[in-house]
Amino acid sequence: MSVTSYCLLAAAILFASALQSSIGFGIGMFAAPIVALVDPALIPGTLIMVATLVTLIVVVREREAINLRGTGWALVGRVPGTIAGALLLAALPHRALSILLAGVVLGGVVLTSSGWAPVPHRRNVVAAGAASGLLGTATAIGGPPMALVWQRSSGAELRGTMGGFFLIGSLMSLVVLGLTGAVNRHTWWGFAILAPAAIAGYLLSRVVNRHLNPRRLRWLAIAVSAAGALVLIGRELLTL
Repeated sequence: MSVTSYCLLAAAILFASALQSSIGFGIGMFAAPIVALVDPALIPGTLIMVATLVTLIVVVREREAINLRGTGWALVGRVPGTIAGALLLAALPHRALSILLAGVVLGGVVLTSSGWAPVPHRRNVVAAGAASGLLGTATAIGGPPMALVWQRSSGAELRGTMGGFFLIGSLMSLVVLGLTGAVNRHTWWGFAILAPAAIAGYLLSRVVNRHLNPRRLRWLAIAVSAAGALVLIGRELLTL
């Protein structure tokens, strides 16, 4: 890997890790397209490892603010959502599915921006967990549904609860990847060289978080959700 390539990867991981540490998601959405262009072999294994490291640190930091009940119900929804995502991925053209799901996310963003905020009770949290599992499996962007349902939470609760949800999901993914042989020496090498950038991103988030009051946090989560959907649509259209 050239110095230029490494610097590009490290910058992407730095920014994405800071975002993940501040609002609870962002690594897969922002870093994946760049990593895929520089070194596709690092996806998904290395990127999931980096996300696991960052979410673990966030969960430890925000452990007292985690909504364990909400995390549990979200994970209940994630299992069938993941299965549904795998089935849809096999049954429908990838481009059509990605654009369709991105459109759903944008629809949710429009409703949220107009004042709609789903109450994070059991039914909505399970549905968000299912949507996150479906989106994450089919498109590798699983954060927006959870961000929408938890948008009214305090910063610590949003980061901690989403961190707990994605930490368990990432560990499950790594186990499956390991069993299928998708985690190899190159995967671990990529993680080793990018882990410092991920930790630096976490440290940067501690500065960012001081300026994120509940209103700013809500709008940042909405903006990132919209950006993720637009990035997904743009990526698919550019490959036509």
